[in-house]
Amino acid sequence: MSKEESLPIGGYAEKAYLEYSMYVILDRALPFVGDGLKPVQRRIVYAMSELGLKSTSKFKKSARTVGDVIGKFHPHGDGAAYEAMVLMAQNFSTRYPLIEGQGNFGSLDDPKSFAAMRYTECRLSAYAQTLLSEISQGTVDWMPNFDGTLIEPKFLSSRLPNVLLNGASGIAVGMATDIPPHNLSDVVKASIALIDNPKMTVTDLIEYIPSPDFPTKAEIISSPEEMLEMYSTGRGSVKLRATYEIEDGEIVITALPYQVSTSKILEQIAAQVETKKINMIDDLRDESDEDNPSRIIIVPRSNRIDKDALMSHLFATTDLEKNIRVNINAIGLNGKPQVFDLKKILKEWLKFRTDTIKRRLQHRLDWVNDRLHILEGLLIAYLNLDEVIKIIRTHDKPKKELMKKFKLSEIQANAILDIRLRQLAKLEEEAILSEKNELSLEAKELEKTLSSASRLKTLIKKELKEDLEEFGDERNSSLTEVEEAKAFDEKELISNDPMTVVLSQRGWIRAAKGHDVDAEALQYREGDGYLSSTKARNSQNAVILDNFGKAYSLPIHKLPSARGQGDPVSGSINAQSGATFSGVVAGNDEELCILSTDAGYGFIAKIVDLQTKNKSGKAAINAKGAKPLDPKTIKSIEDSYIASISIEGKMLLIEAADLPVLSKGKGNKIISIDKGKHAANEDGLLFLLALPKDASLKVFSGKQHYVIKPNDLKNFVGVRGRKGNFLPKGFRRVENAEVLLPDDG
Repeated sequence: MSKEESLPIGGYAEKAYLEYSMYVILDRALPFVGDGLKPVQRRIVYAMSELGLKSTSKFKKSARTVGDVIGKFHPHGDGAAYEAMVLMAQNFSTRYPLIEGQGNFGSLDDPKSFAAMRYTECRLSAYAQTLLSEISQGTVDWMPNFDGTLIEPKFLSSRLPNVLLNGASGIAVGMATDIPPHNLSDVVKASIALIDNPKMTVTDLIEYIPSPDFPTKAEIISSPEEMLEMYSTGRGSVKLRATYEIEDGEIVITALPYQVSTSKILEQIAAQVETKKINMIDDLRDESDEDNPSRIIIVPRSNRIDKDALMSHLFATTDLEKNIRVNINAIGLNGKPQVFDLKKILKEWLKFRTDTIKRRLQHRLDWVNDRLHILEGLLIAYLNLDEVIKIIRTHDKPKKELMKKFKLSEIQANAILDIRLRQLAKLEEEAILSEKNELSLEAKELEKTLSSASRLKTLIKKELKEDLEEFGDERNSSLTEVEEAKAFDEKELISNDPMTVVLSQRGWIRAAKGHDVDAEALQYREGDGYLSSTKARNSQNAVILDNFGKAYSLPIHKLPSARGQGDPVSGSINAQSGATFSGVVAGNDEELCILSTDAGYGFIAKIVDLQTKNKSGKAAINAKGAKPLDPKTIKSIEDSYIASISIEGKMLLIEAADLPVLSKGKGNKIISIDKGKHAANEDGLLFLLALPKDASLKVFSGKQHYVIKPNDLKNFVGVRGRKGNFLPKGFRRVENAEVLLPDDG
């Protein structure tokens, strides 16, 4: 058994996984810094060049290209190869597309909506020639394809730093890359500046390359400091924000962040409208077309709405503002993956470009020298033409004789023997002399350039400027300083309409619009009836009190409409077993209410102290051995009485200031209740109300009612904790009581 066969499973698994990891890193996911391409992209471009699909050629079916790619160079799925090809053709996915597509190659709204490869056609773009124009000039290394029947380039001879221009994204094993695209004009100018001054810093370079430049025209709102940090470390993020205009009172979104679709934005905004997170939008529509790839119309409810504030909210809550991760990770010239800063990646590419040009020049010099060698042999032949002809005619092996007679190399002798008769003319000799002189001059220039670093730099700059002239364009992504997007506070988005919250005896809750609502006259379920109501605002929370003295909070704007019979409170909270409800109260945070129990104790509390986000509620009033009463709001402690009416028919009015303001607890004794009678349900606090000192009190008993005027109420004013005075005969079995303000007559 061989050593490899006897490997333990752990060792074999580790070895296999490491090999797979290296394959994914080097041969699938990360781009090479020289040409900026991943293997599948490189193979697609090369296969298309082999098919003759230049930018000036006719389009060919995409299926033909994909077939060549997977059949000759990339033995993977045709779907993956075709999708990679489509991405290189989409001008909204790739800053400088390498492929021109004809047919449906997807849209900004749905990049994967492209047609099948049997329907679409493609050819290389003019920009792709910057990757291919020199591969036949000795500039690249070659390797066997997957089955060893063909050769393919290890990399392409990129004339431009494509690794920055088109960027790359990929996930390998244990690492990833996210190189954003950049503007060609910016990058070329920065490269030329770095050639002239190799001591430039990243800070100097961002004067030329202030930020990435994406295919879409969304704004980059990252600060210059963030850009400097990103380019200095090779890691960070770029924040993109959609652009919009105001047309006839409507908001028109004209550009979306990179890789954000219109359909996703429409879904995100519509979801907020449906859930009532925003109520400022009347209509939302998509008017995108071929001429306007991104055109989303937002129609506000009225002209009074602050459109900039609305957009700020949408920026904060949707993908109209998006962070693009940056991780400039690529395979360097040493064949190892590494994270580059801006200067390092430009220097690495310039080294690659310098080596490429040296190889190209050397390849040309070698060819020129070989040609001069042949021309020298041809000239010898022309100078000794008669003797050459004689040797050819009379010798069985003329090549050896020629080499011996005129001291020629085998290459020169073969060239002489290949001359056609019509090339023996006088003019042909002159052409050879002319060509020799030209090539001699070219050889000298090539040697000078190869031996001079300054000449090489000048040549690189010259070619960069030529490509800049041909392919340079304006930036898409403007770098803009803006205020940070701020989402609306939920309360700002909710209308402040007057509402009346109604709670039934069995704990069903609902909210009716307005304050002029007869809550008792509403329809209730069979066996149920009115318990409590409170006047409130739609933006406030309703506080519900249970029989255990716990308080629960529910947003009023989420309560069901009073057109129905409501929903059970228990469905929205986690009340303990056996809980029933005593009442409901609402108001602004600083408004006050009175909490009390039928044992005659109570206190004043702020509404804010009773509110909680905990569905299990919070302790409010100590109700041990007693039953909490319906909480009542109080406008002013200084100018109010608290009226307490007992089961026995006694009433006591005390100064509101005599009760403490607490956040929770039992409170103080309001009216004296006999403990024995309370235990036997013969006495107890029945009603408690807060009333201004100039108000009247209306008590109901059976079908009769009695109004106690302010002067008569003074007869019931006493010290806190006393028993109070009896109400008039006939009104001691009080069934209800309400406050009459002076304006009520």
